[in-house]
Order: sequence, then structure tokens, then C-alpha cells
Amino acid sequence: MYLHGTSKINAKGHLEIGGCDTTELAKEFGTPLYVVDEALVRQRAREYVEAFRASGLNFQVAYASKAFSVMAMCAIAEQEGLSLDVVSDGELYTALQAGFPAGRIHFHGNNKTPEEIVMALDANIGCFVVDNFTELKLLNALAGEKGKKANILLRITPGVEAHTHDYISTGQQDSKFGFDLANGSAYRAVKEAIEQPNLVLLGVHSHIGSQIFEVEGFKMAVDKVAAFAIKVRDELNVTFKVVNLGGGFGIRYTAEDKPLPIREYVKAITDAVISNFTAAGFPLPEIWVEPGRSIVGDAGTTLYTVGTTKEIPGVRKYIAVDGGMTDNPRPALYQSKYEAVLANRANEPAEETVSIAGKCCESGDMLIWDLDLPKANIGDLLAVFCTGAYNYAMASNYNRIRRPAVVFVKDGQADLAVKRESLHDIVANDVIPQRLRKAPTGK
Repeated sequence: MYLHGTSKINAKGHLEIGGCDTTELAKEFGTPLYVVDEALVRQRAREYVEAFRASGLNFQVAYASKAFSVMAMCAIAEQEGLSLDVVSDGELYTALQAGFPAGRIHFHGNNKTPEEIVMALDANIGCFVVDNFTELKLLNALAGEKGKKANILLRITPGVEAHTHDYISTGQQDSKFGFDLANGSAYRAVKEAIEQPNLVLLGVHSHIGSQIFEVEGFKMAVDKVAAFAIKVRDELNVTFKVVNLGGGFGIRYTAEDKPLPIREYVKAITDAVISNFTAAGFPLPEIWVEPGRSIVGDAGTTLYTVGTTKEIPGVRKYIAVDGGMTDNPRPALYQSKYEAVLANRANEPAEETVSIAGKCCESGDMLIWDLDLPKANIGDLLAVFCTGAYNYAMASNYNRIRRPAVVFVKDGQADLAVKRESLHDIVANDVIPQRLRKAPTGK
């Protein structure tokens, strides 16, 4: 059994996280329940900051809030000195409501609406990451209407394919994101950007994928970005002050995963930047990165209550829990794998191999295939590890199932960060048109 962060098995044989017994958390807050190990989140954030400080480069570590965006997480990001990457008005609003400094917010996205751009301009965010020519012109026009100049990075696709799932590989040439280096659109974007009177070009952004376990892809991306920066300097007399190398740093979900320590990813990136830019006589740019999963992923655990079972002799035994693809769609989307234990019987030896099914009316609603567990009983508590990233963020109300609560745990204290949805919340935005309302019945 691999335990992350502050997780341990206590004297009662129960899984404990942040000094809190998970069986007590389930009693107090119900299940399904997202539990976030606050100390581990802070540790991961500090590992990035400390690794960049050691490089001597100027930097920003921007937490990618798409991984897990709630106000409590924004508060922690601010306290740990991080910047924030947002991709929608909802994420921006969450950050602003949490009091996050707007000047440290970077706005991403391949289809920012005019309303979102105006909202971000009004908030005076620090930077827009421009994804296409349409946005370049729109942002310039809207900034001009407000008498403002917007700081921008241009997102470029460097043609690097990281070793990752096809659906989460975004740095290759055939991508919906960014200006392509190979076909010249990135160069044209720089020329057009510097002609816009209401935009200030800081530099470029590159992101090569997600859940990456090696450094070669990052180093190759730096090589290509540096070569592009030199070409732009020599031909257009434009010097990039900022190079954003995105995120994608992998975490351990199962024993199959072999992520590197954060400091090794950072050292590979910073060494490549220093060597490339110094060799070209180029001033060292400020380096930005955008970790999301690697800050919150292994800090999250989801607790479920075991319900029904179904055994098909000689084939499989299913154990159903009170959640599923509504709180974790990743297995259905990406065939993602997870590890889990019975949190209330964590010391007991495994007796059987089972598959964990969700409660949604979908054959594909499976959380884990072939998990070794003690013989599970109705009412047992199942803890699924490493659910901190893209679980709550992607949760839905499919089958009108209520989204779970989120609690942050630290030093024996559990604090509610997101309330469990109520049945009233499920219908709160529903409206029955007058023509569909029942007519009063006569006597």
C-alpha cells in the first residue's frame, strides 16, 4: 500500500489523512467526500518555488486552477506565493471572490468570449495568453475601448509530442491550441502583435502535454522556443522577456507511474533555458510554469460507502459505491487507473479481487478494475487515492446525482471547503414554462 503525504494507518486500523480519521470524516460530512491533504498541497507548491529559486532565474509558478478550482485552493495558492492560471470566467470569478491578486492571474483559453475578456480587463489581470489571430484582434479592440494596454503571451505549438495520452497531448503540430511554429503562424503572430497599439507582448507560452514522466520533451521544447526567440530578436528586433513552459508534470497514481521529483523537472528546464539563451547572447527571460495536477493530484482522496455487490462466477465480482463517474469521470474518459483501500479496515489482508462500479446508469461507470481488497461488506468505506486533480473539477450532475462536499484536513482539523449539493440545488435553476404548467382543476 502506497500512502501519500500525511496519510497513514492509525492504531484503529483506519486510514488517517492530515491527522483526521477518515471514518470520522465520513460520519461528519457524508460520502462521497473529497478529502484534501492541505499540508501536501503546500509542500508541492513549495517544492516548485524552492527549485526555481535555486536556479537563480526570475520566475512565476502559476497554479493551473483547471485542475481544482475552489476559493480555498486559491487562498492557499496566494499564501504560497503562486500566480494563478484561469481558463474561464468561472475560474476568474472564483479567484477574484477569493481575493486573489488580479495582477498575478493569467487568462488562457482557445475561445475567450468578449464578455470574458472584458471581465478580465476590468479586473486588471496580469496577462492574457493569446491563442489565435481572432483573439489577438479582439483583445486589442476591447482593450482600446477601455483605454488600457493588455500584457500578452502568444501560445505557440512547438511540435513536441510528449509521452502521454493522445487526448491530453497539446504541444504537437495538429492541435486546437496555439500558433504553429512549423508553418510560420507563430512568426506572423509576433509581427501582428507588435503592431497592435493596445497590446504589450511579453513573450511566448508553450505546453507539450500532461502526466509527463521524463524531461526530454521539456528540453526539446526549450530548444525550439529559444531558437524562435533568437529569430524574432534578429529579424524583428523583439526580445521576449517571458518564456512560459506550461505544465504537464506527472504524478504517481499507481505503481506503474514513475514521476520524477519536482526539482528534477525544474532543473532540466532551467538548465536548458540558461544554456540556450546564454549561448545566443540573449538576456535570460523570466520563466513561468503552470503546474496543476502535480500540486493537488496526490493530495486528494475520495471516500465512498460500499453498497451492493454482484458476482459472476468465473468472470468478475463487482462492488458498487455511492459515487462514480459523476465525481470522477477520468476512468471513463482516459482509462485512468487508481489505487484504493478499505479505509475502515486498512490493515486487513486482501482476500479477493474485485472491480469497483459507480452508481450511474452507464455500463462504462467503472472506477477501478481488478482491485485486491479484504472481503467488503455493505457500509464499508472505500478510499480512492490521488483524486485531487480533475475530479471535483470535472464533476457533473449526471443522473441528477449531487456533487460531493470537499474538506481540507490539516493537523487534525477538518474544514469544509465546498458544501455538498442539496436536492434543492439540483432543481434551483429549473424553470417550468407557463404553457407546461398544470391547469387548475375545476370542481
